[in-house]
Amino acid sequence: MAPSNPLSNWEKVGDSFYRKVPVYEAIFDGDVELENYIVAGAPHGGAIALYRDESKPLRLRDKKAPRSSIDIYSCSGKLINRINWEQATIRGLGWSDKEELLVVSEDGTVRRYYGLDGEFTSFSLGNGAEEYGVRACQFWASGLVALLSNNQLISVSKYDEPRSKPLATCPEGEVSSWSLVPPAQTLSRSVEVLLAVDKTVFLVDSTEAEDKILQNGPFKNVAVSPTGRFVALFTAEGRLWVVSSDFQNKLTDYDSRSRVPPSSVNWCGDDAVVLAWEDELHLVGPGAVASKYYYDGRVHVIPEFDGVRLITNDTCEFLHKVNSVTEEIFRLGSSSPASVLLDSVDQLEKKSPKADENIQRIRSSLPAAVDTCVKAAGHEFDAYWQKRLLKAASFGKSVLELYNSDEFVEMTEKLRVLTAVRDYKVGLPLSYEQYLRLTPEGLIERLISRHEYLLAIRISEYLQIPADRIYVHWASQKVRVSTVDDDAVCKLIVQKLDGKPGISFEAIAQTAYNEGRSHLATQLLNHEPRAGKQVPLLLNMEEDEVALDKAIDSGDDDLVNFVLLHMKTKLPLASFFRVINTRPVASALVETAARNEDTELLKDLYYQDDQPIEGSNVLLSEALKEKDSKRKTEKLHLASRLLSDSKDPTVVLQQKLIAESSQLLKIQENLDKDLADSSEYFGLSLNETVYRLIRAGYGKRASKLQSEFKMLEKTYWWLRLRALVAKRDWGELEEIGKVKKSPIGWEPFYNEVLGAGNTKLSSLFVPKCTNLSVAERIEMWVKCGMIVKAGEEAQKAKDVATLELLRNKASGPAATEIERMINQLRPRR
Repeated sequence: MAPSNPLSNWEKVGDSFYRKVPVYEAIFDGDVELENYIVAGAPHGGAIALYRDESKPLRLRDKKAPRSSIDIYSCSGKLINRINWEQATIRGLGWSDKEELLVVSEDGTVRRYYGLDGEFTSFSLGNGAEEYGVRACQFWASGLVALLSNNQLISVSKYDEPRSKPLATCPEGEVSSWSLVPPAQTLSRSVEVLLAVDKTVFLVDSTEAEDKILQNGPFKNVAVSPTGRFVALFTAEGRLWVVSSDFQNKLTDYDSRSRVPPSSVNWCGDDAVVLAWEDELHLVGPGAVASKYYYDGRVHVIPEFDGVRLITNDTCEFLHKVNSVTEEIFRLGSSSPASVLLDSVDQLEKKSPKADENIQRIRSSLPAAVDTCVKAAGHEFDAYWQKRLLKAASFGKSVLELYNSDEFVEMTEKLRVLTAVRDYKVGLPLSYEQYLRLTPEGLIERLISRHEYLLAIRISEYLQIPADRIYVHWASQKVRVSTVDDDAVCKLIVQKLDGKPGISFEAIAQTAYNEGRSHLATQLLNHEPRAGKQVPLLLNMEEDEVALDKAIDSGDDDLVNFVLLHMKTKLPLASFFRVINTRPVASALVETAARNEDTELLKDLYYQDDQPIEGSNVLLSEALKEKDSKRKTEKLHLASRLLSDSKDPTVVLQQKLIAESSQLLKIQENLDKDLADSSEYFGLSLNETVYRLIRAGYGKRASKLQSEFKMLEKTYWWLRLRALVAKRDWGELEEIGKVKKSPIGWEPFYNEVLGAGNTKLSSLFVPKCTNLSVAERIEMWVKCGMIVKAGEEAQKAKDVATLELLRNKASGPAATEIERMINQLRPRR
């Protein structure tokens, strides 16, 4: 049925209208006597935590006292969870913006309950909290401040990373009330506290306690507005002051006519203050104008940024300022275009021509009227008026030729979601503004924590939001509560989640493992497609080999190395090698890593895997890098010992090479003793040793080394040539040139000597290069500067063209001689 009057629950407070919207009725059972409870509500229509006020007398209904507990209800009175409490006395009960319950004990222990299931993490406030005891606590979206009995203030800015920090030293005296200013509302971007001590108020931050120099205290209540612009103070004489946040201007002075301080002082939005006694409320607006409400029992006020929730045993109400668009439409006597448009719907249903007349009258303002009706629909709790306003908007936009309907469609979607979650079975009485601030994703998180999986999935699909988080939470909860065997649970979960995108079986498996169901966890991990998600949990479950196989199958070398490092630090070396020996990929990765970082491990690996040549190569490599002669020899000896038992021809050859290396080292040691003042020869290769000996003039010793190590003749001649050229021993080179045959030919001699700048000596080797062509020999003579010799080569070959080219290069007698050769070759006329 339609309400007779949309203005029936409006109250005018100063220049503004406020309304008290009934949301739920008969919400608590008669057994719950709210006057005996401390009540804390989560923001954005969240859950309500009830804890029995220990200062109130306990009425025993049986011989045994009831166990102390924290009861969590929805706003519609549905019991969500009951947390048994057997810890120290509770001094603080609050909520984070993520609907996490914070419970602060007198000894400074803080429990952070998440998910409404009773799971929690805990931390300590420290800084003397246990010694002096916590007196009271106040909370904001992501942190809290605790007041100790010695007036010290302790802050925690992040629940995710709790680090308690003392604020500035507080003044001595009786604290009559206090309130905090969240970091988002302060210039310093850190929490500040207003502390009412004796007759004044101190502003306390991390560095100082500033006296605001007030004289009318003590102030029994202090409250800061949601934006931090104003502060409400309730005096001992029963007066409510509203002052600016800098305490320079008094904006409101209201006489409540009550010397009994209210049980709570809260802001209703940023314009009005709610004073709450046991069964009486005063809504005080600007100019000290107030509206009063009376109840049959105790009323608890839960502040929201856009109003307050009022909780009694019988009702849950939302008191808030009437939005400007709503006031524009429904205010008595309103003739705004939006109001006329709404009236047009009534006329249209009556088939009255006045509907068309109204439309024509507001034609120029029709787009704005449609927008106003759409926005006003969002601020209505009553489904009837939501529909009427949207119908008016639909009628208006149908008349317009061009109108963007996106806002209309979006509002329709939002109202359908809000209607669904406001249902008493769910109990989330979100206002439109609260929904925008919470976001659809945040709303779905709240539905998940209440196990409203079906509704959460439907909203996700309706709003096209990924639903994988919902399915994972459902499956994790199924693991926790299921009593059937692991195979049946796994089968059920896999069937339900088959084909669903983005599902993390690792998270479900982690839950199973935490619940002590390791077999189920392993089964679930087999369905996790991402190896990177499987491996860490398998390692935690001590399923190391399974984790290694999963990592290898993934093809991710980094992941395999991560598992191998974990296993290496955990297992004895022999066991570790046994694991990797049957897995070539793992063995290869260990070998690669050890080659660069851990040669001892590499040697152990080759020994365990019976690879003597590879192990010997590692020792050889170490020997080559070793500077100390003794240690170098030792490593060569060890390399030889590794190969001693093998009959493989390849191994035998390597062992022979190692023996020769040891022999060379001994010879080099003797050379250093006999021929050098320092270590000039030790550690050099055989070729370098021979080269250095010849260059130093010890040709016979070099020849002996050639003979002992059976160095190839060609190699020896090359070394000898380059050493003699480097030594500039032209006489020895000339003597060598008298030999009939060279193993390396004579062209290298020509090139090396010419490169050293001795053209005369290099020319002696040109006639010996009989294997070269005439053209090449001519070029060689030219490089030596012997043009006539080059001409003689050309003359023998009867190459007139080359002689003519040489004539152009020659000068003086050489040119005359070349000309003579050309004439001899030319035919006579």
